[in-house]
Amino acid sequence: MAEEGSRRFLRRYAWLSIGAAVATMAIKTIAYLLTGSVGLLSDAVESIVNLVGAVMALWMLTIAAREPDEEHAYGHSKAEYFSSGVEGTLIVIAALSIGVAAGRRLLVPRPIEDLGIGLLVSTGASIVNLITARVVLAAGRRFDSVTLQANAHHLMTDVWTSVGVLAALGAVYATGWHVLDPIVALGVAVNIVVTGVRIVNESVRGLMDTALPPEDQQVLRAAIEKHAAAGVQYHALRSRQSGSRKFISVHVLVPGDWTVHRGHELVEEIEHEVRAARPGISVFTHLESLEDPASWEDQALDRSRRK
Repeated sequence: MAEEGSRRFLRRYAWLSIGAAVATMAIKTIAYLLTGSVGLLSDAVESIVNLVGAVMALWMLTIAAREPDEEHAYGHSKAEYFSSGVEGTLIVIAALSIGVAAGRRLLVPRPIEDLGIGLLVSTGASIVNLITARVVLAAGRRFDSVTLQANAHHLMTDVWTSVGVLAALGAVYATGWHVLDPIVALGVAVNIVVTGVRIVNESVRGLMDTALPPEDQQVLRAAIEKHAAAGVQYHALRSRQSGSRKFISVHVLVPGDWTVHRGHELVEEIEHEVRAARPGISVFTHLESLEDPASWEDQALDRSRRK
């Protein structure tokens, strides 16, 4: 129940992201209407994607916070990957629409009006996104939430995009070259595509049960290897991550003359040490005898194919 409560707590950051997306979308739309800048239009379109992504994040965080049940014994935390996957896809779609609009404006340039007001309004929107992104990213890292981290990185991309657009508007104001506006918008579209593809790739990696980082695995290795002098060995170390939850399993081999009680105390100590060093990791140990030949026949990743 404590873990469920802490995960539900994360939803307030999704609500913060939703509020920021609505505010910046309104601000940037006003800026576009005042200036006619396709660069600012691209910013406004990406804010719509931010809003959809934030709503999706709220939904998936709600599901991920549910406790394990009979049908989902390992919990629901993998739902977070669907959020980042959908958000990445929407980013790519938004980039394509921005590219089309910029291409048309590049072929038929149009003067930009009220540049001063446009710069001021868009800067305000960027500040809102920057503050929100920093808060959400800090929460995502603290609570190991892939959904919040993806959402925050998307917001930061929006911030850098806005910086590029503002630079282009400044250049247009200084040089009078209106063609710079759609050129920058095309650059914005490319930047958004790169971000979208990266987010989708990270989502797929999570859904494919990619192994934990080496530093997480090393915590378990160190906890076992400190007992090497007593003859303890290990193999079949496997790990995976499911949203904010991490799972790691290993076979611990002890001398055959050890009692079950002694072996059980050892694996309990190992599991406790790993959980203390890396909170959130679920450790599964399988105790085996060093002298039993069968103990050495199950090291393959797919044990069902063992001969």
